[in-house]
Amino acid sequence: MRFIGDYTAKTDAKGRVFLPVAFRKVLEAAGESRMVLRTDLFQPCLVLYPESVWNATIDDLKLKLSPYKREHQNVLRQYVADAEPIELDNSGRILITKRKLEFAGITSDVRFLALDERIEVWNKEALEKLIEEESSGLGDTLEALLG
Repeated sequence: MRFIGDYTAKTDAKGRVFLPVAFRKVLEAAGESRMVLRTDLFQPCLVLYPESVWNATIDDLKLKLSPYKREHQNVLRQYVADAEPIELDNSGRILITKRKLEFAGITSDVRFLALDERIEVWNKEALEKLIEEESSGLGDTLEALLG
Protein backbone atom coordinates (compact mmCIF):
# COMPACT_ATOMS: atom_id res chain seq x y z
CA MET A 1 0.00 0.00 0.00
CA ARG A 2 1.41 3.36 -1.02
CA PHE A 3 -0.12 6.79 -0.59
CA ILE A 4 0.71 9.55 -3.05
CA GLY A 5 -0.21 13.20 -2.84
CA ASP A 6 -0.38 16.39 -0.88
CA TYR A 7 -3.82 17.72 0.11
CA THR A 8 -5.25 20.51 2.23
CA ALA A 9 -8.36 20.47 4.40
CA LYS A 10 -9.88 22.26 7.38
CA THR A 11 -10.76 20.99 10.81
CA ASP A 12 -14.15 21.73 12.28
CA ALA A 13 -14.79 22.95 15.83
CA LYS A 14 -14.73 19.37 17.16
CA GLY A 15 -11.37 18.49 15.55
CA ARG A 16 -12.84 16.48 12.70
CA VAL A 17 -11.26 16.66 9.26
CA PHE A 18 -12.02 14.94 5.98
CA LEU A 19 -9.39 12.42 4.98
CA PRO A 20 -8.62 13.10 1.30
CA VAL A 21 -10.59 10.90 -1.10
CA ALA A 22 -7.41 9.65 -2.78
CA PHE A 23 -6.20 8.30 0.57
CA ARG A 24 -9.58 6.75 1.36
CA LYS A 25 -9.50 4.93 -1.98
CA VAL A 26 -6.08 3.45 -1.19
CA LEU A 27 -7.36 2.28 2.19
CA GLU A 28 -10.51 0.78 0.66
CA ALA A 29 -8.53 -1.03 -2.06
CA ALA A 30 -6.32 -2.55 0.65
CA GLY A 31 -9.33 -3.56 2.76
CA GLU A 32 -8.27 -1.21 5.58
CA SER A 33 -10.85 0.59 7.67
CA ARG A 34 -8.89 1.45 10.80
CA MET A 35 -5.81 3.55 11.34
CA VAL A 36 -3.48 4.60 14.14
CA LEU A 37 -2.45 8.19 14.83
CA ARG A 38 0.62 9.25 16.79
CA THR A 39 2.85 12.27 17.05
CA ASP A 40 5.95 12.30 14.88
CA LEU A 41 9.30 11.63 16.55
CA PHE A 42 11.18 14.46 14.85
CA GLN A 43 8.75 17.08 13.53
CA PRO A 44 5.71 18.91 14.94
CA CYS A 45 3.23 16.85 12.94
CA LEU A 46 1.04 13.79 13.31
CA VAL A 47 1.43 10.48 11.51
CA LEU A 48 -1.45 8.29 10.34
CA TYR A 49 -0.72 4.61 9.84
CA PRO A 50 -3.13 2.10 8.32
CA GLU A 51 -3.66 -0.51 11.04
CA SER A 52 -1.71 -3.21 9.17
CA VAL A 53 1.25 -0.86 8.70
CA TRP A 54 1.15 0.11 12.37
CA ASN A 55 1.11 -3.56 13.39
CA ALA A 56 4.07 -4.32 11.12
CA THR A 57 5.93 -1.30 12.56
CA ILE A 58 5.35 -2.53 16.12
CA ASP A 59 6.35 -6.08 15.18
CA ASP A 60 9.58 -4.76 13.64
CA LEU A 61 10.30 -2.62 16.70
CA LYS A 62 9.70 -5.55 19.05
CA LEU A 63 12.17 -7.70 17.11
CA LYS A 64 14.86 -5.16 17.96
CA LEU A 65 13.92 -4.83 21.63
CA SER A 66 14.37 -7.21 24.51
CA PRO A 67 11.55 -7.61 27.04
CA TYR A 68 14.28 -8.08 29.65
CA LYS A 69 15.93 -4.69 29.24
CA ARG A 70 14.38 -1.77 31.07
CA GLU A 71 15.46 0.77 28.45
CA HIS A 72 13.91 -1.31 25.67
CA GLN A 73 10.63 -1.64 27.53
CA ASN A 74 10.58 2.11 28.13
CA VAL A 75 11.09 2.74 24.41
CA LEU A 76 8.22 0.45 23.47
CA ARG A 77 6.00 1.89 26.20
CA GLN A 78 6.60 5.48 25.12
CA TYR A 79 6.14 4.70 21.43
CA VAL A 80 2.89 2.80 21.91
CA ALA A 81 1.47 5.06 24.64
CA ASP A 82 1.21 7.97 22.22
CA ALA A 83 -0.81 5.98 19.65
CA GLU A 84 -4.55 6.39 19.22
CA PRO A 85 -6.91 4.27 17.13
CA ILE A 86 -8.67 6.21 14.38
CA GLU A 87 -11.71 5.25 12.35
CA LEU A 88 -13.36 7.11 9.53
CA ASP A 89 -16.91 8.20 10.21
CA ASN A 90 -19.65 7.72 7.60
CA SER A 91 -18.70 11.06 6.01
CA GLY A 92 -15.02 10.15 5.58
CA ARG A 93 -13.79 12.26 8.48
CA ILE A 94 -11.34 11.44 11.24
CA LEU A 95 -11.44 12.92 14.72
CA ILE A 96 -8.15 14.32 16.00
CA THR A 97 -7.95 14.84 19.76
CA LYS A 98 -7.32 18.29 21.14
CA ARG A 99 -3.97 17.16 22.56
CA LYS A 100 -2.78 15.98 19.15
CA LEU A 101 -4.03 19.13 17.42
CA GLU A 102 -2.13 21.25 19.94
CA PHE A 103 1.07 19.22 19.46
CA ALA A 104 0.94 19.84 15.70
CA GLY A 105 -0.17 23.46 16.06
CA ILE A 106 -3.28 22.76 14.00
CA THR A 107 -6.08 25.23 14.51
CA SER A 108 -7.89 25.08 11.17
CA ASP A 109 -5.85 24.53 8.00
CA VAL A 110 -4.47 21.00 7.69
CA ARG A 111 -2.10 19.62 5.11
CA PHE A 112 -1.98 15.87 4.47
CA LEU A 113 1.31 14.69 3.01
CA ALA A 114 1.69 11.13 1.73
CA LEU A 115 4.89 9.42 2.81
CA ASP A 116 4.80 5.98 1.19
CA GLU A 117 2.69 3.78 3.48
CA ARG A 118 1.86 6.46 6.02
CA ILE A 119 0.38 9.96 6.00
CA GLU A 120 1.70 13.03 7.78
CA VAL A 121 -0.83 15.53 9.12
CA TRP A 122 0.54 19.07 9.42
CA ASN A 123 -0.37 22.61 10.29
CA LYS A 124 -0.50 23.94 6.71
CA GLU A 125 1.78 26.93 7.32
CA ALA A 126 4.33 24.90 9.29
CA LEU A 127 4.76 22.39 6.46
CA GLU A 128 5.04 25.14 3.85
CA LYS A 129 7.78 26.80 5.90
CA LEU A 130 9.65 23.51 6.37
CA ILE A 131 9.47 22.66 2.67
CA GLU A 132 10.71 26.13 1.75
CA GLU A 133 13.64 25.87 4.16
CA GLU A 134 14.61 22.30 3.28
CA SER A 135 13.94 22.05 -0.45
CA SER A 136 16.91 24.11 -1.66
CA GLY A 137 19.37 21.36 -0.76
CA LEU A 138 17.33 18.40 -2.02
CA GLY A 139 19.35 17.88 -5.19
CA ASP A 140 22.65 17.95 -3.30
CA THR A 141 21.33 15.56 -0.66
CA LEU A 142 20.05 13.08 -3.24
CA GLU A 143 23.33 13.29 -5.13
CA ALA A 144 25.30 12.55 -1.95
CA LEU A 145 23.03 9.65 -1.01
CA LEU A 146 22.52 8.09 -4.42
CA GLY A 147 25.07 9.57 -6.85
